[in-house]
Amino acid sequence: MNLDDLDLFKQIDSQNMIAQINGLPDQLQTAWELGQTLPLPKLDDIHNIILCAMGDSASAAELTVASVSSSLRQPVSVHRNYGLPASATEKTLVVCISHSGNSEEVLDAFESAQKNGCKTFVISTGGELTKRANEKNIPVWNFTYPGMDTSAIAHPFALSLALFARLGFIPDPSADIAEAVAMMKRSQQHIVPEVIAAKNPAKRYAGQLVGRWVTFVGTELLAPVARRWKTQINQLAKAGANFEIIPEATHNTLIATINPNPTLNAHTMTLFMKAPSDHPRNKLRSDLMRQAFMLEALNTDVIEARGDSVIAHLWTLVLFGDYMAYYLAMAYGADPSEEDAFVNFKRSL
Repeated sequence: MNLDDLDLFKQIDSQNMIAQINGLPDQLQTAWELGQTLPLPKLDDIHNIILCAMGDSASAAELTVASVSSSLRQPVSVHRNYGLPASATEKTLVVCISHSGNSEEVLDAFESAQKNGCKTFVISTGGELTKRANEKNIPVWNFTYPGMDTSAIAHPFALSLALFARLGFIPDPSADIAEAVAMMKRSQQHIVPEVIAAKNPAKRYAGQLVGRWVTFVGTELLAPVARRWKTQINQLAKAGANFEIIPEATHNTLIATINPNPTLNAHTMTLFMKAPSDHPRNKLRSDLMRQAFMLEALNTDVIEARGDSVIAHLWTLVLFGDYMAYYLAMAYGADPSEEDAFVNFKRSL
């Protein structure tokens, strides 16, 4: 597959997914600005926070948690399931996030929040979730996004972060958002489709992934990005991938190199992601883990985040991963917008 054949891209990409990826920095900026203008309900005496979401909305929620981990005093978690944990009480803020508003797991969590007497908040484009929230006078932040769910990650992230900031849970991150947007746009100068593969790192990495099972390895702070890259490979390229998190991976995954399988290993690729915000010991663990993989002739490489803030580190990597997954889809001739497998699965449910 010639990853510089933009005319072929247009034939494969039936719903112009690349335009949505190209627009990700502006989406982040627009969503943040929207979050400053929406009506803010009174929410006080909150002891813990649960973000209920699935799929790309949950990835956005995890990015939010990573962004506020060093400044948010209340315990916060992402709930990817039906119901709610026992820790959800009347002093819990449950934020239900669903792009479509119809994710059945999030709807079930919403109902559990009402039964438990939790303080509840909704972020969505509409659907059943907004309908139920309006019926019960639950505060809702609705947003409009015409693109695919798989690219709708900026709005749930920025709106949940704006909610935390405006409620006084965290310092104002506006400067970090601005830096992230600027660094994303700077990164795009090297990775948009118009840049040829010889000078485009996202295309080069995608080329290395063709025909291989890929593993993304990130530090604890970058765990949401590692998962995002995995899910984008799944959703856009319709290919297999998994992710590992350091330091945990150095306690178990690393040991798998003791009994290598040369036949299988030749068809794998492990990409390590790094950021200046990584803990120094995790940086060392990542380097040593990659060294161990290389000594066993496993294919590895490193991708580094850009910028100064944690938000910039997260979002420059998110953007790079979206382009990489898109180019892998082009290499496979897979329509990145096609969702038949998921639609058929939902019908089966």
